[in-house]
Amino acid sequence: MENEFRLTQEEYDQQKAELTWLRTVERDRINADLKEAKSFGDLSENSEYDEAKSAQGKLEARIAEMEYQLAHSTIIDASAIDSSVIGVGTTVTILDVELGETMTYKIVGVPQASPDEGKISDKSPVGAALIGHKKGETVTAQTPGGPVDFEIIDVQIGK
Repeated sequence: MENEFRLTQEEYDQQKAELTWLRTVERDRINADLKEAKSFGDLSENSEYDEAKSAQGKLEARIAEMEYQLAHSTIIDASAIDSSVIGVGTTVTILDVELGETMTYKIVGVPQASPDEGKISDKSPVGAALIGHKKGETVTAQTPGGPVDFEIIDVQIGK
């Protein structure tokens, strides 16, 4: 399924908690900002009101996105993950063959992807290329900058 998001139970629970927080705490905060901005008078020249409306639109879009992702998520049983094969929930250390650089990434579902935190999506060019492979294999990822060869140095569960 193209629009399926693979998450561990922990990742799913984190997403649900964030969604609840957005629906309650953040929505209430933005509604309070809107109410205060309305009290300033003429809405046609009220930059505070415009900013609050913009924030409200962004919040509602994020809520809708998260609701969609959770509705189309498949929970992966972390205890059933094969530690010898790369998949969602595994941490992989790879070597960029050309540059000689070693990198470690946790393979996650799309909603949790954060390359700055060392988390890449199973749908990203590198993540997709690594899925299903084992330690010692070399894979080629079709990145926007062209093909890149990676040697798989290590595969572990979690971390």
